Amino acid sequence: MRHDRLPNGFGVRIDPRVRAYSGGRLLAGGSPATLLRLAPEDAAMIGDGYLEVTDTESAAVARRLLDSGVANPRPRLLPSPDQLTVVVPCRDNADGLERLLTALRGHTVVVVDDGSQQPIRIPAGGRVSVLRHDSARGAVAARNAGLRAATTEFVAFIDSDVVPRVGWIEVMLGHFSDPEVALVAPRIIAREPLDTVLGRYERARSALDLGPRETAVGTRGLISHVPGAALLVRRSAVLAAGGFDERMRAAADIDLCWRLERSGWRLRYEPAARMACDQPVTFREWFADKVSRGAVLAPLARRYGGTVAPLSVPPSTAVATALLATASRIGMIGGILTLVVALLRWRREFTGVDNPTRAAAAHLTRAYCGGVWRIVSVLCREYWPVTALAMLVSRRFRRIALAMAATDGLADWLAHYQRGGLGPTRYLLCKRLDDLAYGTGVWAGACRARDLTVLRPAGF
Repeated sequence: MRHDRLPNGFGVRIDPRVRAYSGGRLLAGGSPATLLRLAPEDAAMIGDGYLEVTDTESAAVARRLLDSGVANPRPRLLPSPDQLTVVVPCRDNADGLERLLTALRGHTVVVVDDGSQQPIRIPAGGRVSVLRHDSARGAVAARNAGLRAATTEFVAFIDSDVVPRVGWIEVMLGHFSDPEVALVAPRIIAREPLDTVLGRYERARSALDLGPRETAVGTRGLISHVPGAALLVRRSAVLAAGGFDERMRAAADIDLCWRLERSGWRLRYEPAARMACDQPVTFREWFADKVSRGAVLAPLARRYGGTVAPLSVPPSTAVATALLATASRIGMIGGILTLVVALLRWRREFTGVDNPTRAAAAHLTRAYCGGVWRIVSVLCREYWPVTALAMLVSRRFRRIALAMAATDGLADWLAHYQRGGLGPTRYLLCKRLDDLAYGTGVWAGACRARDLTVLRPAGF
């Protein structure tokens, strides 16, 4: 674990979703969900929710707030853009490359031509250089080649079908004033959203678009990894980690995130920095992309075990949900008792705050509802073959499963519809096809690897 001090002037702000109790001495929330207790003098430093680092003590409190996930960074220092090299892996995408280089004018760029049929030619005299692979070795190998060729402190990896929006570099580089940050990812949105049902669904629910909420990236958090289509990294950290693992192919970006995390580095997702990406055009391309995203998890499961688990909820949530789902008298009583025991346990955690029972109940309600949503989601997504089989043998479960599928889809629509403007019926259909494709990929990958670890819930 690294222990580099935050510089003076660095700021942190408490996440607006975090709840404060007892004058800010207990903070509940964050990603992952945390209960953070602060000494009175530490809580006093935060004031109206903002803390600026001015000395060793405030630096230690700021670091604790960041690492617990209850606060987000507000850096004021900005490394020079001259310390950045942009690496662009490209194969047979001359139009996309030209569009991207136009957006990157003025920056140092290394284009890695990964065996294009027509070798890439760049006019001499600019800040763009080309490395060529005589045969296609893949985007992962191309990124590694560019990483080794760069000489600057920071390296951005941007695929040739991505275009950065204005201001991306300033927003992302600022995070590296924290000496423990090794990787920052922007928000990736559709470049020119198609005015079709799938196009509007992707605008709302693209796998590359991780949403508007800034957060730390980590295996236990809201966002466990970020896509390799657009990344900004600290070159020395990635080199020390061995670069991208070319054996992992499509999962190399996920693997890099988790190796950096295990080495003690911090990773951030910064949605204020935006980049636009081309999206699949046909249903066949779209469905195949979803299947491939599920299939890459099996190789990761061999290396990271339970980190890849499709379901991770507290035992009390799983037990209570299973008992309540029986809709029997004994099951209902057992489920309620399980939740009461969990409430009493949480009440002890809130000892010392005003009305600890109410605080514990609010925290338990949020945690339980979130856990139930994850269970329903995984039954409709990764575990859909099991759900479908159960529907065939049980009329009662069939009704429950159909209700789950509708509820999960409509809840997801309520969370995302404003981005795409798609109606609930069409959105629900696309969501179910999305989950069907992804779950199919997970099972296909597990079968190819002859290893069902990727399907095992956490703790089993």
